[in-house]
Amino acid sequence: MFDFLKKENTKHHKPKFGLKELLHYVGPGLLVTVGFIDPGNWASNIAAGSDYGYTLLWMVTLSTIMLIILQHNVAHLGIVTGDCLAEAAHKHLKPWLSKIVLSTAVLAAVSTAMAEILGAAIALNLLFRIPVKLASVLILALILWMLFTNSYQKLEKWIIGFVSIIGLSFIYELSMVNVDWNQAVRGWTTIEFPKGSMLIIMSVLGAVVMPHNLFLHSEIIQSRQWNLEDESIQKLQLKYEFADTLLSMIIGWAINSAMIILAATTFFTKGEHVSELGQAAQMLKPLVGRGASIIFAVALLFSGIASTTTAGMAGGSIFAGMFGEPYDPDDPHTRFGVTWILVIAAFIIFLIRDPFKGLVYSQMLLSVQLPITVFLQIYLTSSERVMGKYKNGLRDKIFLIAIGVILTILNIMLFIAAGKG
Repeated sequence: MFDFLKKENTKHHKPKFGLKELLHYVGPGLLVTVGFIDPGNWASNIAAGSDYGYTLLWMVTLSTIMLIILQHNVAHLGIVTGDCLAEAAHKHLKPWLSKIVLSTAVLAAVSTAMAEILGAAIALNLLFRIPVKLASVLILALILWMLFTNSYQKLEKWIIGFVSIIGLSFIYELSMVNVDWNQAVRGWTTIEFPKGSMLIIMSVLGAVVMPHNLFLHSEIIQSRQWNLEDESIQKLQLKYEFADTLLSMIIGWAINSAMIILAATTFFTKGEHVSELGQAAQMLKPLVGRGASIIFAVALLFSGIASTTTAGMAGGSIFAGMFGEPYDPDDPHTRFGVTWILVIAAFIIFLIRDPFKGLVYSQMLLSVQLPITVFLQIYLTSSERVMGKYKNGLRDKIFLIAIGVILTILNIMLFIAAGKG
């Protein structure tokens, strides 16, 4: 559990748990947040706003609530057991079953990383006219350098900085357009299913809840090395984890909402349909100005870099977990997992002719794997053998299973629809 961070014995570490300590604890949730403001989300949100205006904002709210419940639950696994989701699967499932489950998670990590490297490469192409394939190699080299030459604390600060840049970029974008906030509030609070919108609705949901984020959160939550032998401190840590998760997911909700609102106020009002990221950036120029187009591309670049970094960490955690080991960039298994997951992801970009279809196919693979991860998590966190007295109660189990069933049905529908397309 992030053993490479443990410089000292934390047995006598008794933090004061004031506001300063709470602010110190914020961080793990923000690393998870970048996973659902990645380039795949951008495409889904822009399509939602350009086609249906403000009416699908409610889906961002609903999917974020579901995400908070799942991420909070999987973070408990990491805090209580000291194992990430992959390590727990290795310990508590039969060997053949854990290998199959974690192998599908590795494939999902490759798929996620491919989409995120591709998104950052598209941003470099928009900003500097660098060919997408060459840009993918540059992004790959940058991410490997970041992951293997920086401590977790530095990476966390970088990610927080990237999320801040993305958020400020959309605040700037929104300041340049005339937002109908009454319609936005109505969109957030009123459930509507406009004709022909189901595919977009499912895409928005599928882009928010991602399997690699569940593995990642259970690992990085352990970076706060507090004394867990004291039960009162453990309970406070569980509460502070929820505060971190809630704050981070709200930030992600706000950024995703801003994407839909921007598309609604610029494209929907002009009757413009947008289905690709590059197209959206180019169309902003005559509608809002060249500055808005550049800011859009810059935010996309930082989104791609940040999400690829966390995808690499998640992939390394999953691969190391297959051997019952924690994420440790100095360990051969972690380094091998991170390197080859990112290299294979970048290589796939060279094999696809249509970048947009590449993003679609990556989401299809995630759709297949997501239910496996969600029900693995529910099984482990509901087990007294694994969680002890912190296992899921009946109410929590009902909520989690309901979410798992909904996600399964909607992602199967998305998979079928994408296959027909």
